[in-house]
Amino acid sequence: MNVRTVGESNNRGATMRSYRLEKLGHLDGIVPREEPMPTPKPKPTDILVRVHAVSLNRRDALILHERYPLPSAPGVVPLSDGAGEVVAVGEEVTRFKVGDRVVGGYWPRWHDGRLKPEFLDQFGCTLDGMLTEYVLLDQQWAVHVPDHLSWEEAATLPCAGVTAWNSIVGGEPLRPGQTVLTLGTGSVSLFALQFAKMLGCRVISTTSSEIKAGKLKELGADHVINYVDTPEWGQAVRELTEGRGADLIVETNGPATIEQSVRAAALYGQIVLLAVSDPTGRHRSRIEISGEAYGSTLATIRRIFVGNRADHEAMNQAITAHHLRPVIDRVFGFADTHDAFTYYLDSKPFGKVIIRID
Repeated sequence: MNVRTVGESNNRGATMRSYRLEKLGHLDGIVPREEPMPTPKPKPTDILVRVHAVSLNRRDALILHERYPLPSAPGVVPLSDGAGEVVAVGEEVTRFKVGDRVVGGYWPRWHDGRLKPEFLDQFGCTLDGMLTEYVLLDQQWAVHVPDHLSWEEAATLPCAGVTAWNSIVGGEPLRPGQTVLTLGTGSVSLFALQFAKMLGCRVISTTSSEIKAGKLKELGADHVINYVDTPEWGQAVRELTEGRGADLIVETNGPATIEQSVRAAALYGQIVLLAVSDPTGRHRSRIEISGEAYGSTLATIRRIFVGNRADHEAMNQAITAHHLRPVIDRVFGFADTHDAFTYYLDSKPFGKVIIRID
């Protein structure tokens, strides 16, 4: 077999550090392990990746708390999002070479078109994920990352980045000057703000923090509404748009906020509904819209579930062309993985929480 490698992947019998989700419901269930490295000679279409950084997402909290729609494999390596360097490739690999910088796709088997039942595998859920030093991937399961991004920035893209990209460009095309509404300061909302500004749109954002309001404006938000001071923020959005409403609403806070999002929508607006459950289970997940609000608009509610490899690659082209940089809140070391989860779950970060794997 003609396998191309770099030196560090040739250590037969070597071990690597990983974490495994061995018990659901509590952070103690995420257990550090020393385990054998993947083979230094990948199968013909596989690539061996040295992971350098991973990022946390809401779905990781849902999986941990048994609230995700897909059941996780017992003892799975957590996390879907990780960036690393290709250190070995199988003899039939054509998409990558040793030294390439890659991330795994959120849905590794979903390459284009619509999502189908046979594409439902996910890293960190049904397949071992990225919270490990090395991972073997089929070449079709990975995507190149933009050259200008650091490892930490590249690790933010597969889930939050692609979700935001599809929220902004996946429906009826937006035109420059139209209004996009983003809710809160989660990573999807921040990416959506950046992508909307990239397209020349006006962005209205919501938050309860004056400090975060300032950061949103620095990122490009044209208006920021404090939803605590203004609980009827749907009407506030209409006032800021001369009564027209928002052309696109990236609804990341639902289901509790869906009523106000409907009231904020333009007559033929789009509401991209992402969140339909609460990671902690403290809030009900029933979607309720009053007849008055529903009757006030002809807006379309659209559901998405991240996106496919073609979506990811299109997003990367846009990120490269505009030299966009993802927002990172804090970076933790690999040994501090539990602290990273705790910080992500408890602190309401502004941007991505990263674990660096040195």
